[in-house]
Amino acid sequence: MGVNHKDIVDPNTLLHDSVTATRSGKDEEKPKFGVGQKVKLLEDIVNDGTYPHEKIGTLMMPKGSVGYIRSIGEFLQVIRVYEVHFFGVENVPVEIVGCREHELEAMEDFHDEVQEELEFMRQHREKNYKK
Repeated sequence: MGVNHKDIVDPNTLLHDSVTATRSGKDEEKPKFGVGQKVKLLEDIVNDGTYPHEKIGTLMMPKGSVGYIRSIGEFLQVIRVYEVHFFGVENVPVEIVGCREHELEAMEDFHDEVQEELEFMRQHREKNYKK
């Protein structure tokens, strides 16, 4: 007697896979957003199973929430994930959510202060230390 797979898997269960559902392949080389940038959520974020303390499908952060990029990471070395800290959102289990680029909209321009400082120092050296 074998195991009946119908007893294990309910074919009517809706699986949430917001990480890979709307994209295949590798993300662009450069991130669209930067650390510290203010962003708005373009769609609801639901638990896709990566947050172990809530059921799959639980609303983690509603569309329209505003937050700031805390860090930028990768999932499976090809999918960029932004760690976004959302403030003042009520009735959600967390304040920090991993988001994809297509789920976010910039609320302000990003200025890479590190790159601006490096460029300033390069120009200063060229001007003051010509050979």
